[in-house]
Amino acid sequence: MSWIRGTKVFVFLLCLIPVLLLVWDWHKDALGPNPVEYITHTTGDWTIRFLLITLCITPLRRRLNLPWLIRFRRMLGLYAFFYGCLHLMTYLWLDQSFDWAAIWKDIYKRPYITAGFTAWVLMVPLALTSTAWAIRKLGGRRWQMLHRLIYFSALGGVIHYYWLVKSDIRLPLMYGAILAVLMLYRAVIWKRITPTR
Repeated sequence: MSWIRGTKVFVFLLCLIPVLLLVWDWHKDALGPNPVEYITHTTGDWTIRFLLITLCITPLRRRLNLPWLIRFRRMLGLYAFFYGCLHLMTYLWLDQSFDWAAIWKDIYKRPYITAGFTAWVLMVPLALTSTAWAIRKLGGRRWQMLHRLIYFSALGGVIHYYWLVKSDIRLPLMYGAILAVLMLYRAVIWKRITPTR
């Protein structure tokens, strides 16, 4: 369907807007008094948002009877990984200047960094196996099992955010609530299709 190709191009460009806005703000020197913190928070927010949007595809596809939505899931998942990589690189490069001794010390002192890094690591195999070739190589069932890591990655991201903030926890709690609803939906579906003994 040609309209899907056109829509995918549109969605692809739409997903680039957050990083383009960051570049624009940097160009205009409008990143605020702490640019590194601003970039870190923006890329982290968009990582979690894209993970949750990716997880929304299956419920929306089933509830609204829109099977073509599945064609957007891989792209949205890769965008989650893209923004996750930007988030991680902001920390390693702009915040820590690749000072590995300081980074390891930071990880030891701050559990939220460990949670965030774990969430990113769990996305790596998902990004590496996002191709049709990988699905054929792994087999549909094993590929599907592997890609359930996205649930744990999203959870790790929410925990990372919750532990990071010191006072205003409304945003991480909202992300956590959305994730809980999405997982509850899946639990209900799995229970329906699992035969009882």
